[in-house]
Amino acid sequence: MEKRVFKRKIYDKFLSWKQDSNGKSALLVQGARRIGKSTIVEEFAKREYSSYIIVDFNKVSATVMSLFDDLMDLDLIFLQLQTIYNVVLEPRRSVIVFDEVQKCPKARQAIKYLVQDGRYDYIETGSLISIKQNTKGITIPSEEEQVDMYPMDFEEFRWALGDTATLPLIQTFYDKRIPLGAAHRTKQRDLRLYMLVGGMPQAVNEYLDTNNLAKVDAVKRRIIQLYSDDFLKIDATGKLSKLFMAIPSQLSKKSSRYYTNAIVGALEDNTAKEMLISLEDSKAVLVSYHSDDPNVGLSLTKDMSKYKLFMADTGLFVTMVFWDKDFAENVIYQKLLADKLEANLGYIYENLVAQMLTAAGNKLFYYTFEKDEKHSYEVDFLLSRGNKICPIEVKSSGYKTHASLDAFRAKYLSRIKNSYLVYTKDLQIGDNELLYLPFYMTAMI
Repeated sequence: MEKRVFKRKIYDKFLSWKQDSNGKSALLVQGARRIGKSTIVEEFAKREYSSYIIVDFNKVSATVMSLFDDLMDLDLIFLQLQTIYNVVLEPRRSVIVFDEVQKCPKARQAIKYLVQDGRYDYIETGSLISIKQNTKGITIPSEEEQVDMYPMDFEEFRWALGDTATLPLIQTFYDKRIPLGAAHRTKQRDLRLYMLVGGMPQAVNEYLDTNNLAKVDAVKRRIIQLYSDDFLKIDATGKLSKLFMAIPSQLSKKSSRYYTNAIVGALEDNTAKEMLISLEDSKAVLVSYHSDDPNVGLSLTKDMSKYKLFMADTGLFVTMVFWDKDFAENVIYQKLLADKLEANLGYIYENLVAQMLTAAGNKLFYYTFEKDEKHSYEVDFLLSRGNKICPIEVKSSGYKTHASLDAFRAKYLSRIKNSYLVYTKDLQIGDNELLYLPFYMTAMI
């Protein structure tokens, strides 16, 4: 099967770092496993430097590991690396990549002195959760610039399929606030395919090779199992892994928060916080925090004890919904392809919006407030824009009523810049300037 290197937007961030830093900092690329960190970093090293060395700490020899035990003679370290990897390094024209740097904490600690030396550039890759688990007893270098990487977004997915025109054209329609008309159904179908395949490079590659969603599903199952096993390594009780695997079931209940006690029983406050941090640090999970006072400084009003969890990749989410059943029984594939997704599966679109907003650089927040003694209003997502906020309601069906959004707009009118209802139909401007957007425009908000 063909080995592909997919075009990724993060490449431009690498270029900016290289130009702005000019050797004065290392770049740490962090993100979940299997999202393509190593591949795009190697592609960057290959294109932007005259030579490079990739030290993959998943498979290095004991000799290479021991190089970072003693940093007194950097000349000797560089000489040995060049000899072992058969690569000639050129000052200010070469880069050394520490792949899966969490496997060698001393190499990460050495970054401080390697950067100060100034001869070469340095890029590190790793999963934040693993990095934090392996930093005891070492000094974290301040000479690091960190950048988060996520699964392929919708535009990157279209690039992989050879389509570079769709998203710029959609952006034009969005900017002009005009509907796509006859093209809407095609773009919505393209988005549904993205929801099914997802943005994990292995899954996308399998789709391109086979055009077989059953085989794509098998790839996604292996990745999910890998994540679950990673959580088991961190928490041998299995509770962390259970919280991860229960994300779809919790979202399906349409509750105002994720209830950990429903999955693993009562947890002490410190334990619950540690598990939440581990899930968030994995980058496989997205956390949307409740804002207690919806205002510009959303981060200042977030409630750490009240949150919702989403999967960082909706393709993985679709597979997790029917985790205990065979691919043939996963009705989401058939229903999404036929555009007949039932209303009770609308939480898949909510996960999609969470993923798209995050990929566009947004932090996730939501808000609930009392309707009456037994019921509450809920705004699905809140974004901060300038000195105002933008509420977003997600509707997979029945878009003509939006009581929560209406109530929120009435209560906080002076704080609101724009209000959005994201749904399956074409763009339109409703009453009181409420903007109805198709899901494929979410990242443009």
